[in-house]
Amino acid sequence: MHVAVPKETADRERRVALVPDSVARLVKAGATVAIERGAGVSAGYPDAQYEKAGATIAADLAATVSGARVAAKVQKPTLAEAALLPEGCVLVCLLAAHTSADLLAALAARRITALALEKVPRITRAQSMDVLSSQATVAGYKAVLVGAAQLPRFLPMLTTAAGNITPARALILGAGVAGLQAIATARRLGAVVSAFDVRAAAREQVMSLGAKFVASELVSSGAETAGGYAKEQAGDEQARTLAAIGAVLPEMDLVVSTAAIPGRPAPRLITAAMVATMRPGAVIVDVAAETGGNCELTRPGETIEAHGVTIMGPLNLPSTTPGHASQMFGRNVFTLLQHLAPKNELTIALDDEITGAMAVVHDGQVRA
Repeated sequence: MHVAVPKETADRERRVALVPDSVARLVKAGATVAIERGAGVSAGYPDAQYEKAGATIAADLAATVSGARVAAKVQKPTLAEAALLPEGCVLVCLLAAHTSADLLAALAARRITALALEKVPRITRAQSMDVLSSQATVAGYKAVLVGAAQLPRFLPMLTTAAGNITPARALILGAGVAGLQAIATARRLGAVVSAFDVRAAAREQVMSLGAKFVASELVSSGAETAGGYAKEQAGDEQARTLAAIGAVLPEMDLVVSTAAIPGRPAPRLITAAMVATMRPGAVIVDVAAETGGNCELTRPGETIEAHGVTIMGPLNLPSTTPGHASQMFGRNVFTLLQHLAPKNELTIALDDEITGAMAVVHDGQVRA
C-alpha cells in the first residue's frame, strides 16, 4: 500500500494528516509513504523527521500522489488538487460532504473512493478513528485559553500582598467532547465552573469534573441521538433552554459555547438581548462559529465587542495547536488505515459498518 500525504493549502490550516510516529508504524507494517515537502513544518514536524521515519519526501503535490493507493489529508482538496489524484485511489480527509457537491462529483468522475472522516460512526470499535472527538478535545482546551487571555481579570483565586482575588466564574454550554475538555481546562486554571447540556448522560460527566450542572430539570432522555449528539429542540423546549441560560449569564465572566448538531446550523443559545445582561468585561468564546455560532452576535473569524462583552468567533481552533492536534489526527488516520488494510492490502468493504458509513463516493457514484 502506497500512502501519500499532501501539504495542506486551506486557510488557517497548520495540521498534517500523518506525523512521523504514525508514518514509521505504517512503514513497519509494509506500506510506503510519500510526504509533500514541508507538509509537517507548520505543525513542528520537519522533513528530516519523516525521512528518518522511512518516508520519501516529494517535491510537489503531483509527485506526492503519483502512484498513491491512499491520499490522506486533513482538509478536503480543491478541485484542482483533486484532478491530480490517481484514478481509483482512496481519499481520506474531512470532506464536509453536505457542502461539497461539486468536489464529490469530480471525485466520482475519477472513480476515487472518498472516505469522510467526519462520518466515522460513534461506535466502540471506531473510537480510535474518531477525528471529530480528538480535534474537539483540542478545541475545548484552546477555547478556554484564548478566552482567559481576553479576560480583564484572573481566572483563579489568588491570595496576594494586595489582598485576595476572587476566582472568575465560567459557563460551558454543551458538554460533548469539546465542552468536557473546556470544563476540565477551566477548572485546572482555577475558575468556578458551571455547565449546561440537554442530554441526560451529560449531567454525570459534568459533575464528575467538579462543575455545577445548570438547570438539570431540562435534561431529557430523548434529547440525544443514537450517535450521542444532542437533537435539535422544538420551539417550547428551546424557549425553556434560553430562559435557563439567560438566568445564569449575568453572573458569568467567561462563557465557552460548544453546542453543535451534525449537518445542521449550530443551535442559537445566546441572544443579543442576553448579551446585554452580562457583566462588562465578560468574554464569550463561540466554538460553534464555523457552523453559524451559538451566540446571535458571533461573527465567524472575528472578535467583536457588544454591550461591553467581548465575543470571539474563532475558526479551526485545533489548527492553533497543530503539533498535538496533528499527532492525535495522525493516530486516528493510522488506525483507520489499519482497519482498511490489516495485512497491508487495502479493501473497501461497503458492508462494513465503519467503511460503509464513511464512504461518500465509491465506484463512480456519490453516496452522500
